Amino acid sequence: MMARADKLEAELKSIETWSPVQLRQSWSVLSGGNLPHASPSLLRQLIAHQLQEKALGKLPTYIERELDKFGANSDAAPPTLPRRGPILPGTRFVREWNGSTIAVTATEGGFEWDSDTYRSLSEIARKVTGAHWSGPRFFGLTAKVA
Repeated sequence: MMARADKLEAELKSIETWSPVQLRQSWSVLSGGNLPHASPSLLRQLIAHQLQEKALGKLPTYIERELDKFGANSDAAPPTLPRRGPILPGTRFVREWNGSTIAVTATEGGFEWDSDTYRSLSEIARKVTGAHWSGPRFFGLTAKVA
């Protein structure tokens, strides 16, 4: 007999092969409600969530409250500001990184951080993290591309 975790894992893997019709039918059976207006990709995630709750149970209410408090229940990308023209001198970018606040100011000749001037936000992001980062991405100016 297949263990509960193995059965759940097999079900979750099989969702990836389901047609849109199968996804809609499965959602109706699992939720007992109306089908949300959603892409097949989102339906797969919703169905996977329903199957996991059915097999493993819901999270305790106090944990759900904590997750809600920190926004951890959101699949949405963090909000970003639309780019509207060049970055003006005096614009400040602030980012928390490993417990430190990184505050950068745009200048006529680039960006100032930690009493030094850099040509780009990417140079600063690299210096802060020790790894290659898109500066605009690091400071939240653009969303992550999937």
